[in-house]
Amino acid sequence: MRTREAGEVFGPRMALFADVLSVGLATSLACLPLVTAPAALSTACAVLRGAGQDRPVTAGRYFALLRQRLRAGDLVAGAVALAGLLLFAADLALAGAGLPGATVFAVTAAAIAACAAAVGLRACARPESLTDWRAAVREAARDAVADVGGSGLVLLAVATAALCAWMLLPLAFLAPGPLALALTAVDVRRSAAALR
Repeated sequence: MRTREAGEVFGPRMALFADVLSVGLATSLACLPLVTAPAALSTACAVLRGAGQDRPVTAGRYFALLRQRLRAGDLVAGAVALAGLLLFAADLALAGAGLPGATVFAVTAAAIAACAAAVGLRACARPESLTDWRAAVREAARDAVADVGGSGLVLLAVATAALCAWMLLPLAFLAPGPLALALTAVDVRRSAAALR
């Protein structure tokens, strides 16, 4: 364990935490156009994965990697994610309108949305998402089925990020960093289990 160097603001134990927050803020800024959200989160996961390989985890590296990778496939992935969110919101609005069977419909829609969110977020954490979203989604779907515990952890991380953002609005701008760290940890955990 290295000690704090002269002029270093954070000690060795706080360095990753500070890096995660700076990447979270950069991810929030990159997500503002909404259709860039999957690419922004995928890039955050790639930058945080680099911490395990002694690559710098900085907002500068994040934006450099994001600039290199933004392409039509990333925007299509963002449009699909945005359309899914709008469809889910419309379904819940219809269920809340008092239609017959609304409770069963709302529970079914929530279960489908949870499964889709787990697969989509796990796809963002996959290294394949940097170049091929279809392959990333295919592998994430396999992982979601084979590693139900990991999918539960992903949904728990989303719920925690949403709760933190709801409790204190400024935390909403930092929440993507810890969320990306959780997604990356679940993916690394799954990859390590597959190697054994």
